[in-house]
Amino acid sequence: MGAEVHLTLACGDYDRTRAIRDGRVKVEGCAINYLPMEPEEAFHRAFKHREFDASELSFSSYLRTIDAGNAPFVGIPAFVSRLFRHSAVYIRTDRGIREPADLKGKLIGLPEYQITAVVWLRGIMQDEYGVKPTDIRWRQGGIEEPGRMERTPLKPIPGIELQSIPSDKTLSGMLESGELDALYSARAPSCFLRGAPNVARLFPNFRDVEKAYYRKTSLFPVMHLIGIKRHIVEQHPWLPASLYKAFLAAKQIALHEVKEINALPVTLPWLVAEAQETVDLMGEDFWRYGVQENIKEIDTLTRYAYEQGLVSRKLTAEDLFPASVIEMNKV
Repeated sequence: MGAEVHLTLACGDYDRTRAIRDGRVKVEGCAINYLPMEPEEAFHRAFKHREFDASELSFSSYLRTIDAGNAPFVGIPAFVSRLFRHSAVYIRTDRGIREPADLKGKLIGLPEYQITAVVWLRGIMQDEYGVKPTDIRWRQGGIEEPGRMERTPLKPIPGIELQSIPSDKTLSGMLESGELDALYSARAPSCFLRGAPNVARLFPNFRDVEKAYYRKTSLFPVMHLIGIKRHIVEQHPWLPASLYKAFLAAKQIALHEVKEINALPVTLPWLVAEAQETVDLMGEDFWRYGVQENIKEIDTLTRYAYEQGLVSRKLTAEDLFPASVIEMNKV
């Protein structure tokens, strides 16, 4: 029997990946050293310092490396993070912003122009509400800490006004003080969490809005995927399929657990009812992995990235994933 390939995997500590972390699910041919960490830390260390053999990756950043022709990772379609993002628009209530169209011409902050959450948000705002990225004046910076910059340098994008905020300021502070009209942020800013005056969500009923969006589009936005270092895949071509199968198996365990009514695995009293409500809307496998299973989401995100000037061409699934995980064998 051949020696196992030892892989260090950086990924969030999610219920859908925990069975890999605790060893209930094995990766064929591999010994996994699972490093649980917040996504932003994993992304920074993976792309900047190349510290991990495999890592959770920002889908948007992955697209940009593929487009640039220097991608250090090979992607597998285990979409460990996905969220509807209507909840991520925070506004000043004293600026006449009542609906998305009112954002036109406004000064809006974002942590980075290129992060996946705001790529989806800008696309949704254009597709569903007619608010184009060029309609907004963008300001980039740290949400809670000064000095945040774009993860990878951006070339000027025609028609886009994008400037960094002062190096001693934060987006949360500027929204609270009224220096910004709104904020696109996957993380809730501290000013909102504290109940600061004149700060609210654009969609206070975001859950209803997101359900309606899903009913209309059947899109469940993908945020993060898993990447394996390219040189390791070249040495072990079987590795993407093996790791992908493990992520599938771990997710199935998590989907089973959220329907377990005997003893709740998550600290929510109506967890099982919530899971059933989700199944009724989105189907039994509501957290889909796979290329064909998510081809509409992949096509939409790659279109958004191209339309928003983040990549030079419209990428395809074949550009992003190896054939071994696009066409899995079926029994």
